[in-house]
Amino acid sequence: MFVIAGSISVDPADRDAYLRGCAPIVQRARTEPGCLDFALSPDPLDPARINVYERWESEADLERFRGSGPSEDQEGEIVSASVARYVVASVQAP
Repeated sequence: MFVIAGSISVDPADRDAYLRGCAPIVQRARTEPGCLDFALSPDPLDPARINVYERWESEADLERFRGSGPSEDQEGEIVSASVARYVVASVQAP
């Protein structure tokens, strides 16, 4: 299993519009084979920050979806990003 997690920053004045523009991507991702979870959410303390969380069954599933990626307009709005891929070897109850 793979987890993509971190955050991106956009202009605070544009964050809500950016997230609305991402809604179709989130919706599509959640229907993709191998997608276990996909969420983009506004940070409650930082008005520029968007939290990123994705969970995928396999690297092949992740890469198939990644091929589509964000639009050039969306990429252009990102001021900074700190997102990483995590390889999960096992899952346990909390």
